[in-house]
Amino acid sequence: MSTHLESRTLLFKLSLSFFLFGLINNVLYVIILSAALDLVPPSTPKGIIAFCNIFPALIAKLGWPYLLKGRIRYARRLVGCTAISIGGMLIVALFESLPMRLLGICCASFSSGKRSGLVELTFLQLSTRYHPPSVAGRSVGYFASGTGGAGLVGALLWWELRGLGVRFGVGLSSILPFITPLTYLFILPQPEAFVGRSFETGDDDSEDAAVSASYVPLARSEDEDTAREGEPETMLKASVALSIEDKWRLAKPMLMKYMLPLFCVYLFEYTINQGISPTLVYPVPTRESHWFMSLLIHSIRDYYPLWQLVYQSTVFLSRSSISLGLPPLPGRLLSLPAFVQGAILCTLAFESAVGIFGDAHEGVSFALVFLLICVEGVCGGLAYVNVFYRINQERLDSPGADAERAKQEREFKIGSIGLSDSTGILMASLLAVPTEIRLCKAQVARGKMFCQSL
Repeated sequence: MSTHLESRTLLFKLSLSFFLFGLINNVLYVIILSAALDLVPPSTPKGIIAFCNIFPALIAKLGWPYLLKGRIRYARRLVGCTAISIGGMLIVALFESLPMRLLGICCASFSSGKRSGLVELTFLQLSTRYHPPSVAGRSVGYFASGTGGAGLVGALLWWELRGLGVRFGVGLSSILPFITPLTYLFILPQPEAFVGRSFETGDDDSEDAAVSASYVPLARSEDEDTAREGEPETMLKASVALSIEDKWRLAKPMLMKYMLPLFCVYLFEYTINQGISPTLVYPVPTRESHWFMSLLIHSIRDYYPLWQLVYQSTVFLSRSSISLGLPPLPGRLLSLPAFVQGAILCTLAFESAVGIFGDAHEGVSFALVFLLICVEGVCGGLAYVNVFYRINQERLDSPGADAERAKQEREFKIGSIGLSDSTGILMASLLAVPTEIRLCKAQVARGKMFCQSL
């Protein structure tokens, strides 16, 4: 009974820790995107915020998995990333010039960013250190749920704080990164605590016995480079450093299976969010004509944060699918969200430029946009959680041959996937700028002037 209670306590702490990791890491990114209208002048395309929010993180995703050799120092990473995140948010809050705010966004993005930053890379890699694989999959599921929750929390937080101004709202959010190292140090169980235990996770762990048995616990301190007993330290270091050829061999099979679908999903998704959503504006509704809309919209500037809130809410639900016990998508359907996102992009772009139901039926147009953005969020969340879950659960050909090498291969594989969605978001931020400008011009040409007042 005591052992069963200890196992449940370990699972609860693991789930809570990874949920908080995902939540805190991504909430800064969402706050910045939700505050895009307030961070830049009206004449500046909002896509520049997305670009500065993703490009430094893309550098982190490109550099660390492919260039880093040897064991990951998780504690050192978290301390450094926390300091950079706090500094970046303070720069955004304390300086009013556009170049300084963009610099602050770049700093915050490099360390913590949605589907991009070094902190997210770190925790996805850390999830592979837990065994059996059902426990590792649980950590990915709750991390994804936390990232989805960050979207909802960040959008809601800025919805409430935006009236207080950028300095106070963004400055207050700069204390959030402190939660990450505190959780890592005081709540997260050590990987070796799960070795040899049985867990009621709802998965079949019978096939995981070999992997779990071959697991070599990490050192208590991530800064310790203690060699295994009987092996010189130099020999151990030489045997576990993956070469560029090794990493390319691991990455090549994932290009079409995982990377391309994830790239397309986020290329379409962030083109919608940053290039099309800012132009999806309608007249301010009155209580007599549209009572429901009047509860949500009080000015033209309320539409953009509302679309962000709707999107983030559905992302949270879909990213929580695995942690809620729903089965993952079949492998053959991993590309489906990308096709749906493409159809949504075309429909919303047509609605913005032409108006499907005409300008006299803004209530019907509002309902259509609301529905499509909900589906957009569901597709994005499902793509994210299912790709990383399946990568986490992939079996190695010879898990017992070299335990330390197996760990590093798992870490690299799950870390390298982030390059695809980050590249998709970066390209979307570049497409979003001309997209927003062209759609606004199309609206002005037919006499709809709202986008110019944003």
